[in-house]
Amino acid sequence: MTRKFAELENKMTPASRARSDAIYRQLLEELPLAELRRARGLSQKTLAGVLHVDQASISKMERRTDMYISTLRSHIEAMGGELEIVARFPDGTVKIANFNGIELGEQATV
Repeated sequence: MTRKFAELENKMTPASRARSDAIYRQLLEELPLAELRRARGLSQKTLAGVLHVDQASISKMERRTDMYISTLRSHIEAMGGELEIVARFPDGTVKIANFNGIELGEQATV
């Protein structure tokens, strides 16, 4: 017999629900580019059209583990977002501003 998730969720203890919510929020904060694109409801073809590249280029970009910041920024902006570079330390978080003025086509090195 199948059950609705809402029924199962209602039987969870508050502590279990809090753990589940925390895991859910963490998963939403840590998405690979392909998952982020899908979560935004975009196909590779649609994103390729916005970026004026072919679909294969989007596929290749989503599999890369290293890319220019300007490339990542254009990808994120094409999905309607804004890229921020943040450094996290035990005593706080700092937004890195060096990359704010980089226009598409410029290369940035760290």
